Amino acid sequence: MAVAGLFGASQPFDASCALVSSPFLSPAWLAGVRLVLAFYMTFTLLFVLIWEITRTHNANQFFSFFTELTGIGLAAYLWQSGSQTAIYALRSRRAAATGVVSKPLYPLQSWPKTLQVLHMILLASIRTFPILVTIVFWTLLASAHSLRNTFLRYNNVSLHTINTLCALFEIFGTNTPLATWFTLVPLSIILCGYLGVAYITHATQGFYPYAFLDPEKGSAKLAGYIIGIAVAEIIIFSLVQGLVWLRTRLLRKRTTDGKVANMVQLKESDHELGQRAA
Repeated sequence: MAVAGLFGASQPFDASCALVSSPFLSPAWLAGVRLVLAFYMTFTLLFVLIWEITRTHNANQFFSFFTELTGIGLAAYLWQSGSQTAIYALRSRRAAATGVVSKPLYPLQSWPKTLQVLHMILLASIRTFPILVTIVFWTLLASAHSLRNTFLRYNNVSLHTINTLCALFEIFGTNTPLATWFTLVPLSIILCGYLGVAYITHATQGFYPYAFLDPEKGSAKLAGYIIGIAVAEIIIFSLVQGLVWLRTRLLRKRTTDGKVANMVQLKESDHELGQRAA
């Protein structure tokens, strides 16, 4: 339990249902938005993969790019959070109609701690990695060729701009809580692990996914890029923490009202059950 708490998965897990609620949208609408975004990201990734299989014949490179890997993580989070939110919406509606609260209010609350920890790490990653991908692409990698035709425009706008809009929606449009600072550890490990993927790609396929990872262009320059990206991730993580904290402070009344209503429902349900038992 102590280890789970380091990642924000302390018990009872998400008692306020912050992960499946929004200060602006009902749970049903929040579920709908998340699932629509999940479908869009999944469709885009599959479209790009199929295009590379049938047109450009370089699909073997698909899983070598951090952009695509980040997109897969984002789509996975949106499917997971969207389905959890949909179940929460159904159970909340049933509880409001019957006066009886069914626990857990959504499945993740009762899942093993390992899955809860992984969900919190995934949440932290999709609030920072898409922003990092967007910044690196449009500042270091993009050129006139990046928007040369319809496919490239769709691909690059979807995976290097809309991805960040999805992250911003989770930051500002939901009640998702602050990540713990310890979560930076697994995020850093993921970034370091990607370096291994990049060099395995070069060893097996003969190219670097990103040109700045080529050590032949200068070891000092390579080290600078790696350190710069690591520092950028820390800065982005810190900024996201600040934005989430600010959102929580500014919208505290909306969030608190939701918590109070939930607590009242629980108390009324317990009281009603006690009367029936008597």
